[in-house]
Amino acid sequence: MTVHHPQTPQFFLTSPSPCPYLRGQAERKVFTHLVGERAPGLLDLLSQGGFRRSQNIAYRPACESCRACISVRILVDEFKPSRSMRRIMARNQDLVGRMGVPAPSSEQYSLFRRYLEDRHTHGGMSEMSVLDYAMMVEDSQVDTRLIQYRLRGPDSFFSDQSDGDLVGVALSDVMGDGMSMVYSFFEPGQRARSLGTYMILDHIEQTRKLGLPYLYLGYWVNGSSKMDYKIRFQPQEHLMPKGWERYEG
Repeated sequence: MTVHHPQTPQFFLTSPSPCPYLRGQAERKVFTHLVGERAPGLLDLLSQGGFRRSQNIAYRPACESCRACISVRILVDEFKPSRSMRRIMARNQDLVGRMGVPAPSSEQYSLFRRYLEDRHTHGGMSEMSVLDYAMMVEDSQVDTRLIQYRLRGPDSFFSDQSDGDLVGVALSDVMGDGMSMVYSFFEPGQRARSLGTYMILDHIEQTRKLGLPYLYLGYWVNGSSKMDYKIRFQPQEHLMPKGWERYEG
């Protein structure tokens, strides 16, 4: 008879499904639940092993014939923005990012829908309702923050009441050794701002201010052009068979 200790997480394996990044490949994931007071410590441990969080689930790829998904984390203390990144930061000086509790709103959901309809029309999240969105934001038993990026108003330095339109949102976890960007979306009509890049740059600075060494970016999928942007933020480390290894391509 097998006895499971109540404090030991149990892991499960999904059935194969079509890979959303590489044509002709099938993906499988191993996952466990993040519940109770041990959830933050478990997330810390699993993140160091390449897991990601989605609501109260921690998961990582477990594909049988492919190892293209590689966990990436940025070394924030050593990071220096490139010339093009500095231009993006200057272009967005009129934005203010405020970090708060993970509270959903109809304004966020409207922006979320515009983003999906422009970027991910046929993706797995395309049918998410306002309730699904609220669950994505609120269903967390770890230290999760919601960062909202708005146009800076005339008195934004003194009060958030004068902040302007919402142009970007990031859902991020604060862990023992860094921040992890869980999901982000932005106004698709503001392409000139390069908001996706800007929010990563802002998170690097937020992580540095918290005194934490890493910003976890999720998976770089070798061979998928959709994920190539993650390689631009260097120096970074990749999780390889022998552990985290420095990567500077």
